[in-house]
Amino acid sequence: MISVIIPALNEETTIRRVIQRIRQSEKAIEIIVVDDNSYDNTVTEALKEKVRVITSSRKGKGISMREGMMAASHNIIVYLDADILTYPKNIVSILAEPILKEEADFVKSYFDRQAGRVTQLVAKPLLSIFFPELEKFMQPLSGMIAARKDFLQQIEFENDYGVDIALLIDAYNKNIRIKEVNIGYIKNDMQSLESLGKMSRQVSRTILQKAGSLSNNNLETLSGIYTISDEMEISIKETLLDMKKMILIDINILMEYDFNEIAVAYFGQSEHYNWLLKTYGDPAERLKKTAMLLKGKSLPELQFIADTIPLAKNAAEIIKELKNKGYVCVLVSEGFDVVANHIKNKLGFDYCFSNFLELDKSVATGALTIAECFTPGDNKKVYDKSFVLEYATKKFGIHGKNTVFVGNSPEDIPMLKNAGMGVVTSNALPETSIWADKIIPANSLESILDIAHSSVNKKSILGQKVKYTLLGAVALGTAAAGYYLYNKIKKKEEIAEA
Repeated sequence: MISVIIPALNEETTIRRVIQRIRQSEKAIEIIVVDDNSYDNTVTEALKEKVRVITSSRKGKGISMREGMMAASHNIIVYLDADILTYPKNIVSILAEPILKEEADFVKSYFDRQAGRVTQLVAKPLLSIFFPELEKFMQPLSGMIAARKDFLQQIEFENDYGVDIALLIDAYNKNIRIKEVNIGYIKNDMQSLESLGKMSRQVSRTILQKAGSLSNNNLETLSGIYTISDEMEISIKETLLDMKKMILIDINILMEYDFNEIAVAYFGQSEHYNWLLKTYGDPAERLKKTAMLLKGKSLPELQFIADTIPLAKNAAEIIKELKNKGYVCVLVSEGFDVVANHIKNKLGFDYCFSNFLELDKSVATGALTIAECFTPGDNKKVYDKSFVLEYATKKFGIHGKNTVFVGNSPEDIPMLKNAGMGVVTSNALPETSIWADKIIPANSLESILDIAHSSVNKKSILGQKVKYTLLGAVALGTAAAGYYLYNKIKKKEEIAEA
């Protein structure tokens, strides 16, 4: 079989048709879409085609290509773009056939269209100087390629427009068999001069790097690029969204089972995990020790485990409806960003707050970085989950009274108290429920939609809570507990009235 990898960034209008086109191949294939942290509905649309979708750990085509390769089940891998609707029906066969016939190990495509400006003005002149043997390739920057997985595992993936030319140069340097094939007529949109300038810079830098003419010390640091990229994404969304209301939902409300428990069980580490839960009281230290248990595990492995955990019924549809009602939807997770971002994209959240699992070549190193949203501004050494609400309101400029927080654990109590509306599910502990303004059924978010139609009024909602709490107490046969909670709620109501 053949693994087809489709890196995709904000391709909601084309991704389904591209998948449908590729499925017409006569070859047995698996299709993996690697979402490059899109801020449109790319993931939602891809999932409608019942393909596997993974979320890239960082923005950048090269990382998406590498992580797609790591998730692939087969040794022959075909990469295709997510925005081209004119692929021939046998595109997979055209690219993979030379490898299947043992004629090549790496296949580069060219197509019936005038070569691009970056190819003619930048790539080919530089190749003629540093790699003259590669100047013969008609379209060295084409991203539609096929290769053996065992070759791809040996090379470094550049993380920008230089990735395609870098793969060609690496294949040449490793003396593997390269073949260029014609894939027919391909139509794609012309890029702006700004994009072409960026592409030219990155392609030329890659070629010069490969030729040994530049030192890494003269290049931009990745950390700076990531910071700028993240801030740009926030700015774009602030422009697209009218940020007036916000809902924050803890990931444990959405996932039927705790990811960490499932993951450590999957890797045979449950006993060690249970021991560290008992041993380490500090939540930050506990998280860091948990991260060590995942050392050596790849991003596709971790996201595969996450995909096995059932999600709350109709969660994606409910998030979509909340967004339609004007809510900025934020996912909150004390776990790892590679998992939380994946769930965020599957369900359509706008943002995700989580801790950073350190990856090296998309494999967990065992290190964890605590996110700023969990550390109060005046003391970065203190871990405090309840800081998330304050952090979010400041970051997005949304008044606290226009926020909703949905959580379940005792650590959520400060946010349940301070949000415009605090929501818990019916299986929350009594000491947590007492501070909520609304109680909804477990494993169902549909009641949250009522929030979109009502203003925050804690006094009126408290009456509902009395009813839910007493009903729950009677159902459990604990009338005394119900009476106790009733008095506590009445006391809180009296304070609210005062």
